[in-house]
Order: sequence, then C-alpha cells, then structure tokens
Amino acid sequence: MATLFTKIIEGEIPCYKVAEDENFIAFLDINPNSKGHTLCVPKEEIDKIFDMGEHLYLQLMQFSRKVAIAIGKTVPCKRVGMAVVGLEVPHVHVHLIPLNEMDDMRFTKKVNMTSEEFQRLADAIADKLKV
Repeated sequence: MATLFTKIIEGEIPCYKVAEDENFIAFLDINPNSKGHTLCVPKEEIDKIFDMGEHLYLQLMQFSRKVAIAIGKTVPCKRVGMAVVGLEVPHVHVHLIPLNEMDDMRFTKKVNMTSEEFQRLADAIADKLKV
C-alpha cells in the first residue's frame, strides 16, 4: 500500500509544495512545530533513511540543505534544525524546523495556520530557492 507521502508525490493528496526535482519533493508539514516546518522526501518509497543507497542519501542531504537555506531566508529564526525520526510515516523524510528555542524541536508543541498562511509561506520559501 502506498504511503501518505507517495500519495502526495503522485498528486492524490494536495500539499503546500516548496521545491521539487526528479528525485525529491519538499512541502510544508501540515501539523508544524513552527511556521516553516518543511518535510524533504525522496520520491522513491523507502522506509528507513539508512536503507537508502549512499548516493541517494547524499542527494537528499544536498536537497535538504538548499531548502533549509531558503527557509532561513524566509522565516525569522535563530537557525533551521533538522531531524529524521520516521516513526509516523514509513517513508524517509527529513524535518526542517525553524528554531527559536529548544522546544521548537520537540514534536509536542504545534502551531496553527490557515490554508492561506500555508500557501503564502510555501510560495515565499519557493521564491528564495530561485535566488
């Protein structure tokens, strides 16, 4: 059965897309720890990050780095944190989370945003990737 992320990649479920290339997609987390919380996901459905081939793993890190830099230029924060947890969806994904305090990295504190706020933020981050 396809994962939630595969359904997003295939366009069956909508997302607030930030970036995409032939191997990866980045979109805003709809249950974010902080504004700008973004997921970077390989298009190939792989359950665990260390099951990825080394080349694809390194490409994911390069892709995530570009997205993190764009987030940092868009969302006021002290830094952009990165986490790979992978328990909630069995499909590799990197969390990029704008941080102002340590609690922003905990997956217990969430922020609420409207669909319009999500879309404006996704567009703003995507614009920073073009620079």
